[in-house]
Amino acid sequence: MEWYLVIAVIGVGFMAGFINTLAGSGSLLSLPMLMFLGLPANVANGTNRIAILLQNVVGVGSFRQQKVLNTRMGFWLALPAVIGSLIGAQVAIELNEELMEKVIGGLLIAMFFLILYKPARWVKGQAGHVRAKPNLLQFIIFFFIGIYGGFIQAGVGLFLLAGLVLGAGVDLVRANAMKLLIVLIYTPFALAIFFLNDQVNWKVGLILALGNMLGAFVASRFAVSWGAKYVRYILLLVILGSALKLLGAFDLLFASL
Repeated sequence: MEWYLVIAVIGVGFMAGFINTLAGSGSLLSLPMLMFLGLPANVANGTNRIAILLQNVVGVGSFRQQKVLNTRMGFWLALPAVIGSLIGAQVAIELNEELMEKVIGGLLIAMFFLILYKPARWVKGQAGHVRAKPNLLQFIIFFFIGIYGGFIQAGVGLFLLAGLVLGAGVDLVRANAMKLLIVLIYTPFALAIFFLNDQVNWKVGLILALGNMLGAFVASRFAVSWGAKYVRYILLLVILGSALKLLGAFDLLFASL
């Protein structure tokens, strides 16, 4: 790989890691980059998991050092997500990805207006509703989020945040920390499935991971210092941009130019 492509991959990785740590959907940047390099879509999907895994190692370590990570609850919620991710990774090549992107885009638009409607729920959380162990409904929610995460990584962070904030009562900064822990736990299982099916390019994945890890470290520091109020603004921008991308709005715009 030429040196300028290495720099470009690391740069895209940094942006993806930063966005993934503060919100989600950073893979909407990294996946097209990997396919631009010539990787087939399924190989790009598997290769991207290397960067996600190492990015979350850094992010989780940083959030834990800053004492905003509820490790126990994160592990409990990761259990159904792991089971779901195994199912999602197994069926990744059988679903209509284009149709799924449109559905996810519509759900993100709904989430965007939900955050605007009840901003305090995302900023302050619900201290009285946070439990040491999840209930059955939370297990079901995170099981289905795990299926989506196993199928295609892009956007899963946004749904994890919604599940943690709306379903578990966690504020946005702590939800971001737990989100990274959950993804960190289930990603090796999904990565193993892609690896066993020869859908991982380790060289490109490790180069991308350099950028992702740096982006995760910077973003985790910003998240704690800025607080949930400012992270919410970033989340709104990411959700709107991700929804428009998945719904094909940018493709229509560029086609008309």
